[in-house]
Amino acid sequence: MKFDSTRFGTQEIDPKSILTFPVGIAGFENSTRFKLFHEDQENPVIHWLQSIDEPDVAFALVDPAKFGLNYEFALTDEEEKLLQVNNTADIAVLLITYKPQPDMASSANINANINGPIVLNMVANRGMQKILVGLKADITLKPESATA
Repeated sequence: MKFDSTRFGTQEIDPKSILTFPVGIAGFENSTRFKLFHEDQENPVIHWLQSIDEPDVAFALVDPAKFGLNYEFALTDEEEKLLQVNNTADIAVLLITYKPQPDMASSANINANINGPIVLNMVANRGMQKILVGLKADITLKPESATA
C-alpha cells in the first residue's frame, strides 16, 4: 500500500504493519491507523508514529528506558481487551516528545509527555494512549553533549 506523508514523503507500507488505535490519541481521536517508523540505525532513539488517516500528523516517540525511566502501571480489563493482550512481553511503552514553546520558562531541548505514554501490543498491532492521573514529575530530554 502506498501512503503519502508530509514528513516522510511517499512510502510503500505493508498493510499488516499498520497499528490500530481504536480510540485514537488524545486530541487526535479521528486518527486510528498509524505506521511506526524509526531512524535507520541499529538501536534507534527516535521512533515516529505517523498517522495514516491524517498525513500531517506524526508523533516523535522515545523508549523511556533509554533515559532511565521505568514505567509500572496496570491496564484495566477494558484496556487489555482493547490492546488484545495475551502476553505482557508483547507490550511496548513509548513516550511522546515535544519541543517546548519559545516563550516557556524551560530551556529544555525536548520534553516528554510522561503522563500519557503510548502503549503498543507489537504482536496484535494495537495501540492506545494511557492517561496516568496524579503522576507528578517533569522530564527533560537533552542530548549527551549538553550534559557534559
